[in-house]
Amino acid sequence: MAREYVRQIEVNSFHRKVTAWQQLHVDPYLLFLLLTLAAVGISMLYAAADNPVNSLKRQGSFFLVAFSVMLFVAQLPMRFYKNSAPFLYVAGIILLLLVPIFGTGAKGAQRWLAFPVIGRFQPSEVIKLVMPLIVAWYLSPRVLPPRFKYVLVTLAIVAVPTLLIASQPDLGTSILVASSGLFVLLLSGLGWQYIVSAITLVVASAWPMWQFVLHDYQKGRILTLLNPERDPFGAGWNILQSKTAIGSGGWDGKGYMNGTQSQLNFLPESHTDFIIAVLAEEQGLLGVILLMFLYGLVIARGVVIAWQADTTFNKLVAGSITLTFFVYIFVNTGMVSGLLPVVGVPLPLISQGGTSIVTLMVGFGLLMAIASDKQHFSR
Repeated sequence: MAREYVRQIEVNSFHRKVTAWQQLHVDPYLLFLLLTLAAVGISMLYAAADNPVNSLKRQGSFFLVAFSVMLFVAQLPMRFYKNSAPFLYVAGIILLLLVPIFGTGAKGAQRWLAFPVIGRFQPSEVIKLVMPLIVAWYLSPRVLPPRFKYVLVTLAIVAVPTLLIASQPDLGTSILVASSGLFVLLLSGLGWQYIVSAITLVVASAWPMWQFVLHDYQKGRILTLLNPERDPFGAGWNILQSKTAIGSGGWDGKGYMNGTQSQLNFLPESHTDFIIAVLAEEQGLLGVILLMFLYGLVIARGVVIAWQADTTFNKLVAGSITLTFFVYIFVNTGMVSGLLPVVGVPLPLISQGGTSIVTLMVGFGLLMAIASDKQHFSR
């Protein structure tokens, strides 16, 4: 009897701890991992940036805003996001349609809108977050796996913003947007016949895409991927210098801020898209493995949150956010190591950037909202 009483006290104590985190709407494991990655990003940015002090100030302010936004997003119930999804999707499409008319350009691309109060921002970043919500909103009330007509409607929902973003042109973001929507469709139990058909369609459309869709600079990126030496001092320079930095790091690297490729400015964009090459040169393969381990823990936590979610909508959104985060990592490391074309996807929470960090943290705020959902803790 006494042992049963003690066991009941322990159970009640555990539930009180869970309730405390639920009231804060914070997942402690995910928060700790994100703070650790932010610390790694700050240290690597200091080593890679041309003006480290100013870069740290800017990046620190970005992280402060991003974590604040994440905590705010986590406070709202998931039913709010579910009910808001169609309105957010329509608003995002309208903003994308305004980009070619009123948008501002940089580096040959017109991707931004400028407003007097909020300043310049990319509507495509909004769509990254809205896409998993709208697809999950559409599929979750239906019998899953979805029937063929629902699959077609889902593909249309994904295709409209994806094509608008690709036309800016912004291939990297369009891939991420399409992935976030298609992952929801995949997690809904999509049959293998659809997956095989999609792969066949992609292979069959490769030649028409090359001839009639891809821009010249995008074709150049693919040719450079296949043979960087074709233009070693032009299009192939980034990849060749990145590979040199990665290979020269060895197992344990040359030491913090002792890399030659980055410190002597041989490696372009070392503080943004190619920052993992700086890590590989200075901390070696061991440093890259440790970073990938941290990423793996974040992904694992996202999978757990998706698995434990109570509603279909929550499961689909959590799964899509987690898999899209994996795509960020896969695409960036693939392009830096010469396995994928360079498409301008930053390394999550490590590369310098403001909009991309805030967008990522909004996604993690949604994960925390799902993890702290009342239904989840009532079981």
